[in-house]
Parts: sequence; structure tokens; C-alpha cells
Amino acid sequence: MYRLTKMKTYSFDKIIESVEEMSDDEQLTLVELIAHRITERRRDEIAINIMGANEDYANGQVFRGSVADVMAELER
Repeated sequence: MYRLTKMKTYSFDKIIESVEEMSDDEQLTLVELIAHRITERRRDEIAINIMGANEDYANGQVFRGSVADVMAELER
């Protein structure tokens, strides 16, 4: 396990060194690309969560009610 962690750190260090060798414009483009990919990945996760919530709702596994109803249900 230590070896795997060390390898990941080593790879990360190499990546940072490579990025530092890039021009400012290339670094900014890389940052924008990574940010876009993270946004897309998060959007995909949200879509999967929505599909699961819709399935739960269709199966009647969703509690509906007012805040008072929810609080009453939690106190049971």
C-alpha cells in the first residue's frame, strides 16, 4: 500500500513539474479543461442521482409533506 501511495505522489510530482514547464497560456488552458471535465463529471453524478430519485418516487419510496409532517415523522 505504501508503494502505491508513493507511486501516485511521484506521478503527481512529475505532473506538476511538467505543468510548470508549460507557458502561462497553456497552463490556463489546462486549468479550464480540467475545470470543465470536473463540471461535466459532477453533472453526470447529479443526473444519476435524479434518475434514482425519480425511480424512488415512481415506486412510492419518497416521503411527501410539509415541514411539520416531516418533523412529526422523525419524532415517531
